[in-house]
Amino acid sequence: MLTRCLFFLLSLLIIVGCGSKKKLIGTNPEASTVNRTTAEGYLINNLDFRTFNGRAKAKVEFDNEKQDVTLHVRMQRDQAIWISVTATMFNYEAARVKITPDSIQILNKMQSTYISKPFAYVHRYTGAGISFSALQDLLMANVSQSLLRTDQITVASASDEVQIVGVKGDLSFQYSLNEKHRPKVFRLNAVGASDNLESYYSSFVISDGYNFPQNQHIKLSAGGMNISAVLNYNKAEFNQNVEMPFLIPSKYKMIP
Repeated sequence: MLTRCLFFLLSLLIIVGCGSKKKLIGTNPEASTVNRTTAEGYLINNLDFRTFNGRAKAKVEFDNEKQDVTLHVRMQRDQAIWISVTATMFNYEAARVKITPDSIQILNKMQSTYISKPFAYVHRYTGAGISFSALQDLLMANVSQSLLRTDQITVASASDEVQIVGVKGDLSFQYSLNEKHRPKVFRLNAVGASDNLESYYSSFVISDGYNFPQNQHIKLSAGGMNISAVLNYNKAEFNQNVEMPFLIPSKYKMIP
């Protein structure tokens, strides 16, 4: 099961969880730097960060199988996403993942194997159209600017939310924004196909001045897989120096 979870990591860059209820309250909410942009006249608040360092307790359900893991997630914006996966039951690092705009690398420490592929490899598990920036936005609860660059878009408002619905190429998307103009629901569907992704964000807290969702629930249906994942972050730090160690031992076998 844990090996199969690694492929979920490829598609979402997360294996989610429920765990500590520790609040991520920062000391200076005014320190937040957000990118404010508009879509059809409505305000969108995206996190404008340099680096991210987070930890989440995670529980993933994969075709009725369940696995508890701990994730350490690090990002260098627009450059790299690094994830360490620890099997909670054994307190053992099972895998590392490093993704850049051009490549995907996975160390499977349980089987002493590794994968090194071009970024397009992720499309085997997400469907075509998912980019590095889209994965980055998914993790940070940002509205994807690339998706908004379309003339097929509709915006509607209610008293406590804004709905943004559109079509970009072979993908249809929907965002529901909360009263702080942050996404609380994101849906992505392949037009004319059954592949779909849903992400729900809640328990927004101030961490280092950033309005970040402590809880994330992601559902994926693609390539015959059905996955449900819930994340509970108990650590979220922004704009600090991060390291992304990724050494492939010589004894590891490459998976073609």
